Amino acid sequence: MKELDLNELRDEINEIDSSLAQLFEKRMEIVARVAEYKIKNNMPVLNSEREAQVIKKSIESLNNKSLSKEMEEFFVDIMRISRDLQSKHIQENQKRSIVDKKTLKTRTGNKALKIGFQGINGSFSEEALFNYFGEATNTSAYKYFEDVFVAISEGIVDYGILPIENSSTGSVNEVYDLLRKYGCYINGEIVIKVKQNLLGVKGSSIDDIEEVYSHEQGFQQSAQFFRDYPNWKLIPYHNTALSAKLVSEAGDKSKAAVASDRAAAMYGLDILKENLNFNSNNYTRFVIVGKDLEIDECSDKISVVLTVKHKVGSLFDVLKLFSEKGLNLMKIESRPIMNKSWEYFFHIDFEGNLKEPKVNNIVEDIKTRTTYFKILGNYKKY
Repeated sequence: MKELDLNELRDEINEIDSSLAQLFEKRMEIVARVAEYKIKNNMPVLNSEREAQVIKKSIESLNNKSLSKEMEEFFVDIMRISRDLQSKHIQENQKRSIVDKKTLKTRTGNKALKIGFQGINGSFSEEALFNYFGEATNTSAYKYFEDVFVAISEGIVDYGILPIENSSTGSVNEVYDLLRKYGCYINGEIVIKVKQNLLGVKGSSIDDIEEVYSHEQGFQQSAQFFRDYPNWKLIPYHNTALSAKLVSEAGDKSKAAVASDRAAAMYGLDILKENLNFNSNNYTRFVIVGKDLEIDECSDKISVVLTVKHKVGSLFDVLKLFSEKGLNLMKIESRPIMNKSWEYFFHIDFEGNLKEPKVNNIVEDIKTRTTYFKILGNYKKY
């Protein structure tokens, strides 16, 4: 039997390490491409199911099963390094997309800007748009929320304005989901008071009503009123203004709509009952959405979306930083992650300006405790 030679053994290890280094480099190149795909498709860095499959397959490929524990530890480290590299690429992509608002066209009253909104003339979205940009603004109406995001992404409009939260019924979850899907940013917000009314054709009365049309939010905000009319058929429609238009064109006294007094005037309808909403302080927050992340010295509200490890204390580790570092946490909202039962995206709003080193350092600290992190906007709070 040949006597063991340490130098020869080390030479063999050196050859293997050289091969491992080349394979590691190749793996990281592919990891970077995966990060590009996830940026494009707005996917989280962590995919626990995929990592578990890779580790299981690697262990199964071992001839010497006694090394299973060591193989698992090896790949756990590889996965961690890969996640860190993906996060680095995603963060660098976010930094490249930041635009100083001073370099952009002046927004308010600029006729050159084109703004998209969901709905038609007389909608609450159009009202919010005019309040924010001015009535001289060039506008473009779309049927669905997603249509607005497509128009922004394709450069058809400069900005979109969309409802994201109501003081009575909570968040408009579809808009949160579309922000992630299309990788757009919040660059401003405005809040308007929403007064829901029951509208009917000229000469009609409440006693004539059999069917009522409105957006689901309109029905939810007026739920207490409709309890007194259980025989009415409530029919969800695209939005409140379209509902008013539908009733106006139908000319049928048995049909009514829940919409604004502005829509009533625009479509020649009578207001049969004012202030249907059960909350007299009924407000809707609209966000101004664009393709780029815009920041200036007036920006004082930050919106982010993140995910954390699916284990005890992970979310607390993030949230406690706000208290420890003195940042005012304004809101937290969870949205389920598709194809991952009981795992969530967390949408968080807090006060701050990313141009301030202290705030930026805290945000960087938060990132280290997440498995996915994206800034959705840094803008002037209403």
